[in-house]
Amino acid sequence: MKANVGNADRVIRILIAIVLFSLYFILEGNLKYIGLIGFIPLLTAFFRFCPLYVPFKINTDKVQK
Repeated sequence: MKANVGNADRVIRILIAIVLFSLYFILEGNLKYIGLIGFIPLLTAFFRFCPLYVPFKINTDKVQK
């Protein structure tokens, strides 16, 4: 996996994950499990790879190796 998520993109993904995780504690009933979707942006930020970027050839990582 080649990194395709840049630093600004990572920060945005982490913030989105925090917001989604907070929904787990705010919502009630079965809707609270929507907050667990926060794992997706958190994992893509951690691994610096987004599989949805590949077919569209998007790369926000500015570091050239």
